[in-house]
Amino acid sequence: MSFLKHYRSRFYCFLLLSLCFIAPGIPLPASGQSRQGIIRGRVLDPLGDAVPHAKATLLQNSTVVESQTTDPEGEFEFSAVNSGRYYVRVEATGFQTGESETAFLPPRGTLEIDLTLPIGTLRQQFVISATGTELPASRVGASLSVIDRQQLDAANKLDVLEFLRLVPGAQIVQTGQRGGSTSLFLRGGNANFNKVLIDGVPANDIGGGFDFANFSTTGVERLEVLRSPNSVLYGADSLGSVVNVATRRGASGVPEFTYSAGGGNFRTVRQEASLAGAFRQFDYFSDFSRFDTRNSLPNSAFHNGTYAGNFGWKANRATDVRGTVRHTAVALGLPNALDFYGIPDDSSQRARTTHIGITAQNQTTARWHNRVRFASSRLKSRFRNPSPTGEAFDPFGFGANFLGNQVTVQGADGFSVTGRAILDFGGAYPQLFDVNTTRQSLYAQSDYSLKPDLTATFGFRFENARGFTESSSSRSPTDRKNFSTFLQAHGRIWRRVYLTAGVGLEDNAVFGFAATPRVSLGYYLRGGTSGAFFNDTKLRFNFGTGIKEPSIFHEGSSLFNLLAGLTDGTVLISQFGISPIGPERSRSFDFGFDQGLWDGRARLGVTFFHNRFFDLIEFVSKDVLPQLGVPPAAAAATPFGATINSSSFRALGVETEFVAQLNNGIRLQGEYTYLGAVVIESFSSGALEPAINPAFPGIPIGAFSPLVGNRPFRRAPHSGSLVVGYSKGNFGLTLSGYFVGRQDGSSFLSDPFFGNSLLLPNRNFNSGYQKVDWSGRYSLNRGITFYTSIENLLSQRYQPAPGFPAPPLTFRSGVKIRLGGEGWR
Repeated sequence: MSFLKHYRSRFYCFLLLSLCFIAPGIPLPASGQSRQGIIRGRVLDPLGDAVPHAKATLLQNSTVVESQTTDPEGEFEFSAVNSGRYYVRVEATGFQTGESETAFLPPRGTLEIDLTLPIGTLRQQFVISATGTELPASRVGASLSVIDRQQLDAANKLDVLEFLRLVPGAQIVQTGQRGGSTSLFLRGGNANFNKVLIDGVPANDIGGGFDFANFSTTGVERLEVLRSPNSVLYGADSLGSVVNVATRRGASGVPEFTYSAGGGNFRTVRQEASLAGAFRQFDYFSDFSRFDTRNSLPNSAFHNGTYAGNFGWKANRATDVRGTVRHTAVALGLPNALDFYGIPDDSSQRARTTHIGITAQNQTTARWHNRVRFASSRLKSRFRNPSPTGEAFDPFGFGANFLGNQVTVQGADGFSVTGRAILDFGGAYPQLFDVNTTRQSLYAQSDYSLKPDLTATFGFRFENARGFTESSSSRSPTDRKNFSTFLQAHGRIWRRVYLTAGVGLEDNAVFGFAATPRVSLGYYLRGGTSGAFFNDTKLRFNFGTGIKEPSIFHEGSSLFNLLAGLTDGTVLISQFGISPIGPERSRSFDFGFDQGLWDGRARLGVTFFHNRFFDLIEFVSKDVLPQLGVPPAAAAATPFGATINSSSFRALGVETEFVAQLNNGIRLQGEYTYLGAVVIESFSSGALEPAINPAFPGIPIGAFSPLVGNRPFRRAPHSGSLVVGYSKGNFGLTLSGYFVGRQDGSSFLSDPFFGNSLLLPNRNFNSGYQKVDWSGRYSLNRGITFYTSIENLLSQRYQPAPGFPAPPLTFRSGVKIRLGGEGWR
């Protein structure tokens, strides 16, 4: 849109100005002055109020350097401090002891360290997804979930997807066993509605897709999930949620090396090695893991090699530069839906992803902070079906298709069918499908503190997204240059009221201009009080809109693109005013409360949410396009139809969550979500002309998509999780359970005559299930830890995705060796 294009030149000026600030920082003192610096900061309670008379202790390598008491404003200052790496420990009556991260003080520099002290034993979490700047979760109104390193280490699980199961409103669906394609459905949204960031680097494929199957916990420090859209900060793809992953950093002045090795059933082997540390103004972290398993099914072997790196440099007293990289290479066999075909397919897939980020931050003045980031994500994958599998069958004389074995498909609603389905269709083999995409972006953000509790933020992003998808018979390329800008304010607008409000403006190469407002509000009915059973009571309200750009396939098969490829297409586009395909959209609001309990040892949260997803893209046949206002002449010019923004559904429900940290080392965490989702509008052929299986007369069936009025596929109305952990000294145990109710779905099967005899009614098609896991550890000493992990402890046979059996009981055991680090002798 011309409005945004008008500001592009201003963005480059803004970027140049930011880089100028990064180079010099704050002017240095004269050469004759002392090289000693200052470490100062404030001690605050969870609401952001000052904590006076607290004891602040400065430490270096676990050695006390100096102690002092905070003034009435909660401030402390250590002067005449030699250059080096330090951290601050704070103790105050009525609060838990707080400790900062280790940070580097440059010569003649000033280091600002603010600490927020929790009242009870629950850890104070810091979040960034809601506002774009790091804040305590207690000072934002957004619905957020954080899984920190302690939880990651205690559970001893290898995949990020296992921890996403614990997020309220989240449902994980994996097609088969380890390595099978894995989707996250959050609050009823589609799997490609989640913006995924790795150290601030957008990691989604073009169009929003992201496969969590290949995302190991290697190098992960923390997971943060914003359970609502935020296209203000993150632009397109943040239609339903934001998943923010942070990589570990080195902090120890003594290099720390770790190595772990273990194995289990199904010929499972895993090794991991890491090196981390810090030297003067540099910090480094490097981690590599390799995982291999045969799984329990034929042709389902899986390999994952992952590298994660995080390197920081304190350029001067005001400027930090950080580079991150994450590279993953996977290979797996794809036996297909074995329970539907009775024999494994011989397909396979290989994929490589690389995510790189370089970020420079500068504290330009006491109130003005600037950030510039270059980000690059590369995805390359190949699916290969070398030859048809099954028995050749040609009833019509047009060429053979290939059938699986005879099976019985049983639905959770009691219906069942028996027969043979088409496993592979005829045609030329081998069949290949390649994806090769690159997304590179330059992002600038400027934060200005209007007053201590109120910050205004301006940001601009330029992105170049390019690549292609290619099958054995066609190729779909794209090259997009997208611009977005936003303006936001966040902070405490009254004594107990915290507000975030902003608007994002997107200028997309495919759909053009879109605006996305967002408002988040947090209000404390009462603050926290030490010694009380009922502590702080916080009310939350959020409203926001989100957008998602089309995938390469949806762009290439859109009405606009199909007509543009015709000889007279330009005339038709001009004559009938055909526009490019638009963005998919969402409108979301939620409200709820958080209640602190038992002197800060526990917290209860309840959230009601209502999401409406509309202008969703679906393929509509050429006969139906005129019903949506497409001129008959334009519709007739398409080969079969086109993708168009015509579908919508809504999802509402309630989330409850509870967490408690007891003094005896026991941690309890649980959540339950009720989801009521229904399709409101769809013009796909399956929705307008439902399939009928003669075995179930009078029951319309959505063969490939849900019918209007029914629930979306693979989203259970009831889901929840429960975790019980114990950690004391050298010993730790964790028991976790994940529970999912029955879901609507389809077998997606065609019988040998392309009929519907293998389709079942959609309602409650897939059975509910329970996944119970157990893990334990024992540390012989600081340097040697033994661990064991059992997944699917009850060895339940279930299908998270219809036709794809989950792994039975799997176990791993191993040892982790640690050398160096703080406290090493």
